[in-house]
Amino acid sequence: MSDLGDFTDFDGEDDESDGSADGTAAADSDAADGVATTTDAVGDTADDDFETMDVTPAGTDTGLGVLSAADGLRISEDDEECNLQAYVTVQNRSRVRLGKYLLIPYPDGERLFCRISALEYAQEFRADDATEIHARRAMREAEIDEQDFKFMAALDPIAVLYSDDGELKRRMTDRVPKPETVVREATDKSEIKTGLKIPEDGVFLGHLSVGGEKVKTSASPPTIDYRLKDDYESGDPLVFRHTLVAGGTGSGKTHSSKNVLRQYLGRTYEMGDGRTPELAVVQFDPQDEYAQMHDDNPKMTDDFARRCEREGVKTGGHDDTIAFVPKVAGAEYNASHHRAEQVEFTIPFSLVHSNPWLIAGSSLNDNQYTALTNTLLPRFKREYGRSATYDQFTTFLSDPALKEELDETGDIHEATFDAVKRRVQGFGSVFDQDARPITDQISQLVRDGGLTVIPTYHITDSRTASTIVLAVSSLLIDQKLSNDPTYDRIKETPLVLGMDEAHNFLTDADSVQGRQVIGKFTEAAKQGRKERLGLYLITQDPQDIADPVFKQINTTMVLNLGDEDAIKAVNIPTNLESKVPYMEKGQRVVYSPDNSEPVELIGLSTCVTRHGRE
Repeated sequence: MSDLGDFTDFDGEDDESDGSADGTAAADSDAADGVATTTDAVGDTADDDFETMDVTPAGTDTGLGVLSAADGLRISEDDEECNLQAYVTVQNRSRVRLGKYLLIPYPDGERLFCRISALEYAQEFRADDATEIHARRAMREAEIDEQDFKFMAALDPIAVLYSDDGELKRRMTDRVPKPETVVREATDKSEIKTGLKIPEDGVFLGHLSVGGEKVKTSASPPTIDYRLKDDYESGDPLVFRHTLVAGGTGSGKTHSSKNVLRQYLGRTYEMGDGRTPELAVVQFDPQDEYAQMHDDNPKMTDDFARRCEREGVKTGGHDDTIAFVPKVAGAEYNASHHRAEQVEFTIPFSLVHSNPWLIAGSSLNDNQYTALTNTLLPRFKREYGRSATYDQFTTFLSDPALKEELDETGDIHEATFDAVKRRVQGFGSVFDQDARPITDQISQLVRDGGLTVIPTYHITDSRTASTIVLAVSSLLIDQKLSNDPTYDRIKETPLVLGMDEAHNFLTDADSVQGRQVIGKFTEAAKQGRKERLGLYLITQDPQDIADPVFKQINTTMVLNLGDEDAIKAVNIPTNLESKVPYMEKGQRVVYSPDNSEPVELIGLSTCVTRHGRE
């Protein structure tokens, strides 16, 4: 048996001399073929390290990643059964966000427009990284190594984009794209607007955003303007199909609403007789903020104004703004925060004859309301005339002979009479004050292109304020819906009726007054398109808006809401619902099925008119 020590004496020189001929020939052959020799590849000694091989494909990457068929590719009529996933390459992962819009091309040039609905890290190899070794190693590394993980984006298909005679159009998703198709971010303004069905023209509401960041394109300006359809080509303008703005305190409801209403002022609409007068706006204002729309915003810079002008956004105060101030006993209106003209008015008791629920309050039951409307008011009108005052009506009810007569004839039981008498008290500060009646100032109240603001901030009694708001709004609605109006000016002018804190007036109350109010506004909403009447409702409690009215709303703008019931009430898609509590001031979701896909927007950072008490 040979001694193992012999191997230690075995050196390279003997090996080289024994195989010199073969080794030289092999080396010469390798050199001739251009292949590196062992010495060239690994160095002169066995201790040298191997060179790192570059496995990056040659060329330049395009897109964010590729469509993966690892779990199948499926397009279905049922949205929940669709299955589209894209593998996102490492260098693109930090750019990807939920809600980002993507494009997937088909071989024939059509494109699938979709958005990212979920993001997931998946294991590349079957390994357990939840171990002490992995954790300690990661804690000592300066950077995270993503190479061992797949980053997958689940895609929600929205529409197929195609060209028809050079015009870009959309249709429902009816094709499945090919595996390993390159997925790229949508950066073309026309592709994004077409994919989301956003109109090119209309009333500006804000800029398209994803996760609180504006969507940028290669166009100039790079932002995408979101507009509300405002023509007759594909139906009636959406202003007459009603708008709801919902948001909590400090979310920017008033700021946003001023910007939107300013865009409506100056727009013309065709009436049934072929005329095209400018839109009039009557805005009820419990916080006394909208009369400021008369004034320019001193905080607006020239640069911001020029950018708005380039995008067709109106800025600056609206000269034709009047503050119609209700005259109320014991309340004074002081306004130093705006320069709008101020006009006082009072509610004449004569309006009660057509809307008796104005003095019914929320306490009259059906039997008492019938006694008021069928017996007491008609008899008062016959005896005192239509122009009689509220004070005369209370005097009329104080006649003991009247109560006795009605009880004896069986028309009204004395207990019912007493209940009505008690419950119509307390309106003396509302009706027939020392000011011109609103009915004598219709030409000023409703003006082509005019903004009328009715502030109620100076009125401390909530019942008084509610009665005034409901009296004026009922006057406008009644005249709009009437086939034989008393005031043609109201009937013949396109009109937006704006109501802030709408939940205080349009709640689904189980009372005579509540049912009458909701019935009137529901009918107004149903007939709005035909009569050119639009409702613009602003609230922080959308769950309190009566369902019959809510169902007629076509455009819903939702700003930050923290209350779960309020968020559920606005009835927006689930994927946008979850964003609402985290929205910053001015961010909003717009859900308008007849205008576009549901989207997230960012409003203008500066109000286009004066805003705030500074």
